[in-house]
Amino acid sequence: MNIMSVREDIEKRELAYLSPYACPSSMTKGRVQPVEPCPIRSDFQRDRDRIVYSKAFRRLKHKTQVFLSPSGDHCRTRLTHTLEVSEIARTIGRALTLNEDLIEAIALGHDLGHTPFGHAGEAVLNELVPGGFSHSRQSVRVVDVLENGGKGLNLTFEVRNGIATHSKGYGEVIPDGGRGLPATAEGCVVRYADIIAYLAHDLDDAIRSAVIKKGDIPSNCHDVLGTNHSRHIVSMIQGVLSATKPQGDVLVFGVDPVIGKAMQELREFLYHKVYRSPQVHNEFVKASKMLRELYEHLLADRETMEREIGSFAPSISPERRVCDFIASMTDRFAQNMYERFFWPSL
Repeated sequence: MNIMSVREDIEKRELAYLSPYACPSSMTKGRVQPVEPCPIRSDFQRDRDRIVYSKAFRRLKHKTQVFLSPSGDHCRTRLTHTLEVSEIARTIGRALTLNEDLIEAIALGHDLGHTPFGHAGEAVLNELVPGGFSHSRQSVRVVDVLENGGKGLNLTFEVRNGIATHSKGYGEVIPDGGRGLPATAEGCVVRYADIIAYLAHDLDDAIRSAVIKKGDIPSNCHDVLGTNHSRHIVSMIQGVLSATKPQGDVLVFGVDPVIGKAMQELREFLYHKVYRSPQVHNEFVKASKMLRELYEHLLADRETMEREIGSFAPSISPERRVCDFIASMTDRFAQNMYERFFWPSL
């Protein structure tokens, strides 16, 4: 085999096989800094590898998804959430004959900017940092600026765009008018996979952690989505596939109305009965206090800030440097630093 032709063969196969609504790697809009093509991997495969080998990706294993310091060993972390999003997204993408390499790269990178302690950390930084904070913007900042010793990962436009537009907050997955949507069908797939993953696994973790019981779940969710974790995921994927249709030269995404209603009901149930439960909320209050005091302490004591942060993003404002530093922390790193700063030594 002529090794130099492997990437070209991959690109030819993509053009012959992928849906007309897919984004072949040979059609990428490219990178900010042009690089020589890899002889073996397509551009999107290369992006996926850059993400997997990054420090930010490795840190996800020690970042909270929902449950802080769970007593059991099987609650999801930000890393396992990311892997489940990738698996679900690739399943949807394969069914639609989209580019699985692009989907996987977006999915694996979508939460690189997430804070320690889940959305509690995000809410604190959004309140404290001038200009606000969101994990999707921070994920782009990680891959553009903070990784690779300040050089960034130099990813393709399509992957960066998918990461930047993956989050829908508490709003619609596909908003009216399409404002803020990804530029590719593959990016839209990741948006759906993200919500499918967290609806299914946050429910699963909440039951395992005894925050709720199976009997608490709304009956309509059971009736429509099924009664176990695997069935929930399959039902939601089927709901997306059945309502996603070509329209002109684009693929228009949707969800079957019956399944969509059950998903929204489950989403509201989780918000009220799990995320705002005393077991979760009380831990988030503690985490918020910890990160707030770390942020304020590092800003107030410039000598400590320089010692702790060092050369991390040196060319920007003190507030942004501290924000980048805290957002990059794992839960245990933040806890250890808090103990060093605020607990009396014996």
